[in-house]
Amino acid sequence: MLNVEIRRPNYGDIQELDHFFKLMIMDTFNKEGIGHLVNEMKEEIETKKQFLAADLDSGGEDRYFLIALDGNQIVGSIAYGPANELICKCTDNAYENLTEIGTVFVHPQYQNNGIGNLLLSEMYRALQNKGTEEFCLDSGYKTAQKIWQKKYGSPAYLMSDFWGAGSDHMIWKVKLSKVASNV
Repeated sequence: MLNVEIRRPNYGDIQELDHFFKLMIMDTFNKEGIGHLVNEMKEEIETKKQFLAADLDSGGEDRYFLIALDGNQIVGSIAYGPANELICKCTDNAYENLTEIGTVFVHPQYQNNGIGNLLLSEMYRALQNKGTEEFCLDSGYKTAQKIWQKKYGSPAYLMSDFWGAGSDHMIWKVKLSKVASNV
């Protein structure tokens, strides 16, 4: 079993997290067969960097990240923040006041070792501590969709062929009380 530390990021982690986000997003795009979408990949990487900056600059008020480390190497991340624009649009603003969990990444060499579940467990605890009762999350990535369907069941919203033929977008709404003790 790995000896993984979960903690809040700090300004000294920015460079390594920028590299981690780039690695994870490039890996995800390639595994999803969309590695040719270079502009979208760059935009996704930049968005993650902006989310991290919002966390650090607000002391976790605007966005809230947790990172997983094996020694000094970042091997995982997770964050919460306001529901993203796509979630709000696709739900006709029904989820606009929900907290969204996102930026859930585990380094490819560390996957299937429980790090994702550990990050989720710590995030559930953080959300409970701030009084959150439910959250949402979304994904257009098939690999992530399988994980979220296994963990949270059918999505509340399914936008078929949203990203093109056979490429759906899914949104889940999850009651924290139903999952916080199940990780």
